[in-house]
Amino acid sequence: MEILHPDDWAAPVGYANGIAADAGRMVFIAGQVGWDAQQKFQSAEIIPQFEQALKNVLAVLAEAGGRPEHICRLTAYCCDKPAYLAGRRALAPIWRQHMGRHYPAMTLVFVDDLLDSPGKIELEATAVVPT
Repeated sequence: MEILHPDDWAAPVGYANGIAADAGRMVFIAGQVGWDAQQKFQSAEIIPQFEQALKNVLAVLAEAGGRPEHICRLTAYCCDKPAYLAGRRALAPIWRQHMGRHYPAMTLVFVDDLLDSPGKIELEATAVVPT
């Protein structure tokens, strides 16, 4: 996997502008919300939901033999911008705990609502697992 970053661009913080991956097994992970394996939300707060959604993404990825560093793209859909902005500092240690220092190409989109209530954030990912 190669991080794509034009030389004259400022360094991104917490994401990559682009990633190139060699051939491998492509894994597409559907949007995962912050509920547990029984589809129950243990919290209505965005930070614990983010952590659980990330764990869910990684659990699906593991089913394909993948690891966090195989994620090339991650999209987050969030319906509580003030809560996200207020909790940004708390997300960094959660990210490092589960993803290490790997930062895929990422997009964050603020939306009106999510299908699963009381969901505040949903993560979807694309990974390339080496063959």
